[in-house]
Amino acid sequence: MSFIKTINTLPEDYSIPDELITAILHSLFEKSAKRWYYGIRQTNGKNTWSWWKQEIITKWANDAWRYKIENAFESSFFEPKKDKPLTWLLKEVERLNALYPDMSQKMVHMKILKKCGGELEHALRISFKEPCSTEEYINSLEDIVTRTKIGRTWKKLDIKSPNKPLITRKIKRRFQAQYTNNNEQRKCHKCGGIGHLANNCLKKAKIDEIVETENHNDKEEESDSEKETEESETFESDEINIINAQINNIDMIYELLDVNSNLPPGGTS
Repeated sequence: MSFIKTINTLPEDYSIPDELITAILHSLFEKSAKRWYYGIRQTNGKNTWSWWKQEIITKWANDAWRYKIENAFESSFFEPKKDKPLTWLLKEVERLNALYPDMSQKMVHMKILKKCGGELEHALRISFKEPCSTEEYINSLEDIVTRTKIGRTWKKLDIKSPNKPLITRKIKRRFQAQYTNNNEQRKCHKCGGIGHLANNCLKKAKIDEIVETENHNDKEEESDSEKETEESETFESDEINIINAQINNIDMIYELLDVNSNLPPGGTS
């Protein structure tokens, strides 16, 4: 951990005794770490820096802590609109140094480079050459983000209607309320009902169905009567033809009688 490495350099670089290091620990911790320090200090009393170092490793270097840091690193991606290059990059460097203390600086830079992605990753690769320091890495990232639009995402516009204004939720709700009120005030001139028009009238549809059924029945009755009339006319014409045939036979008989009566007695000669 970078915190422990920093404290370990104090006796070597500045000849600071162990008692002074433990005395300034309370000023080095912040927020929840400071509350943890005061709780351990009250329970165990005064101890050496070696003892405190082991307690810090036990607290923040366990499996749960490693899982939390790994998950935070994997889910973090650089977004030019939201993240500042200096803050984001230093945070990722600290996470990797805490997880992998023996990892080389070049490998740390390569892992962080993949978190930029796409065009921004390509621009960073060609902007500097390894080996380079973290400061050069930060300067290159800030320069690209500030001077170019690489890596930025843009909001898609409605191509079908570019001049159409956007309707907010309030306007939509107001429009729906007005439409509902107008719909309730509509009156049908067919049935006199409220809330619909004549073209959507259910009563009118039922009336039309009844009228159509009656018309269909009338047509069936007319067709039946026409059939009966045709049959009666056919029957009458057949009777007339029979009567005419009988009359013709009678006329022929009378004609034969008249011819026989005009012949001389004794037969024909």
